[in-house]
Amino acid sequence: MLGDKEAVATIAVKELGVARKFYEGVLGLKVVSEQGAEAVTYKSGSSKVIVYRSQFAGTNKATAANWLVGNDLEKVVDSLAERGVPFEDYDMPQMTRKGHVHVAGDMKVAWLKDPDGNIIALMNG
Repeated sequence: MLGDKEAVATIAVKELGVARKFYEGVLGLKVVSEQGAEAVTYKSGSSKVIVYRSQFAGTNKATAANWLVGNDLEKVVDSLAERGVPFEDYDMPQMTRKGHVHVAGDMKVAWLKDPDGNIIALMNG
């Protein structure tokens, strides 16, 4: 039923102005539409990401969204680190780390947080 339908990531934030600086200025997402002071919809590749105001922002302790950046993972991580984005380093079984990039076989992933503490994964696949 939903297998051929598009899915959209939604990320809760406390303050939309602060979030916009991060998602537009740091991550480089482009605005598709705005819903006043409550939400912004961004285009990311062929997907969309909705960033919206919520009192529950930052309470998720798991990954909120994944970006598949392919073979550019290390370059993207380096570029964001140069912009002052701190990365999360985790000790995980059967994973090694090269800088901020965690490696398990062919899978590579790096995690960062937005200003509200939402966890974002950058993946090679």
